[in-house]
Amino acid sequence: MAERLVTFEQDGAIGIITLRRPEKFNALDIPMLRALETALDEAEMAESVRVVLLCGEGKGFCAGGDVDAWAQMSAADFQVQWVRYGHRVFDRLARLRQPTIAVLSGHTLGGGLELAVACDFRVAETQIKLGFPETSIGVVPGWSGTQRAVRRFGAQTVRRMALGGEVFLAPEALALGVVDKVTETGTGLAEAKAWAGQIAARGPLATEAAKLMIAVAEGEESAAATEALASGFIAMTGDLKAGVGAFKARQKPEFSRT
Repeated sequence: MAERLVTFEQDGAIGIITLRRPEKFNALDIPMLRALETALDEAEMAESVRVVLLCGEGKGFCAGGDVDAWAQMSAADFQVQWVRYGHRVFDRLARLRQPTIAVLSGHTLGGGLELAVACDFRVAETQIKLGFPETSIGVVPGWSGTQRAVRRFGAQTVRRMALGGEVFLAPEALALGVVDKVTETGTGLAEAKAWAGQIAARGPLATEAAKLMIAVAEGEESAAATEALASGFIAMTGDLKAGVGAFKARQKPEFSRT
């Protein structure tokens, strides 16, 4: 059943990942996280996909982590199986090669907001609410709500949500930079697709490289991004072809620095 919890489909150059647990407002549990990781792998491997949208089925984008999924875990399991695994999946989203847009068509709270933060852009329908309510039940944001969110929105905005318990309406979130666009109820997906089309029309390799460079500047990636950029450059050179060809022929390579 896990494969049905999160789906990946392609619409031309746009990939669409959809969380499909509407009866729980797409709250995340371990099977959902596993299915999301699989869908992200599918999106990464889809060569013709240039932009990826992340959506939620039904009335909610994502209500965060399902309390029933972790409340009975031991401290050790909570740390490793829940927090660390969630980080791995969210980092996978943040480091996807394609630009990503979260389509916030329903309330986006706790882990749901952390999931949206892992995307490059956020389109919010006007009726939604956003916040980090975790401390109200005695826990803390555990999937980069105090790290990636601070880097992207600033510490004071995150303080207001995580410490002060403020929940922002979409227009307030827009003014604070938490979302990038606000659109009317029911039009979020169409708005995101239109924006994705504009992004997809740009040079795909240049867009991917720019995303990597921004991630380095932001502190999202460093070592891996540097090696990816350098390796991609080297892969286009004659020296690589000469080296590989010589290796296969068991000969000494003749490099030309071209």
